[in-house]
Amino acid sequence: MTIGFATFNVADYLDDDEVIAEYFAAAAEDSNPDVLLAALAEVAKARGMAQVAAAAGLGRESLYKALTPGSHPRFETISAVMRALNVKISVVPTKTTEAS
Repeated sequence: MTIGFATFNVADYLDDDEVIAEYFAAAAEDSNPDVLLAALAEVAKARGMAQVAAAAGLGRESLYKALTPGSHPRFETISAVMRALNVKISVVPTKTTEAS
């Protein structure tokens, strides 16, 4: 007897802004920048790549290329994609220091 498993597709679970924000936060914590690019690509696919590209002011093919692992997109591009996805970058300290 052969047991089959359904292919996991993260985009099936990226249907809520809070879930998407948590997904990005987790991806951004990884030291490998390709992890964040992959997360951006998955969310863009879930929202519709052509729609996200248009909202970011990019061509669809340009968006695919920018989010390909190993690419080195400009900050301006990442920022535009994140705005199109209705998320923003937040900066917080990595550790608390006491004032001396």
